[in-house]
Amino acid sequence: MATEEGIVTALHSTTACVKTKRTGACESCASKDACVTLGGSKEMEVQVINPVGARVGDRVVIGFKTESLIRVSFLLYIFPIFSMILGAVIGHKLATIVSGNQSGFSAVFGFLFLFLAFVIVKFTGDKLTKKDKYQPKIIRILT
Repeated sequence: MATEEGIVTALHSTTACVKTKRTGACESCASKDACVTLGGSKEMEVQVINPVGARVGDRVVIGFKTESLIRVSFLLYIFPIFSMILGAVIGHKLATIVSGNQSGFSAVFGFLFLFLAFVIVKFTGDKLTKKDKYQPKIIRILT
């Protein structure tokens, strides 16, 4: 489980806003769009599920399941590359069938599949942010 420490700055019905430092693990998080970077610095504020009843001013540990992190990382980084390669291969095969320029077809289909992959990533990411499994949670209160 990926964990970070932070301070609760605000409370909502079932969630809390936690101010913490941005790390490399943040880049693959499905909820990274819900984070607000404070003043362009390394600090950020993230909305997390608050199952432990933390209050404003509490120092807390927030966590994100490793399994979810790996799945989101695959979707964000690997899926678009595979899609582009698949598009290039399909374009190459199609060019052979229609006697077209193989390099041109490969490039066009590669970029077309890459664009489609980004669209899929966007819509899938929007769905994942609504699931508790893909949202960070407060694990425990430190002080």
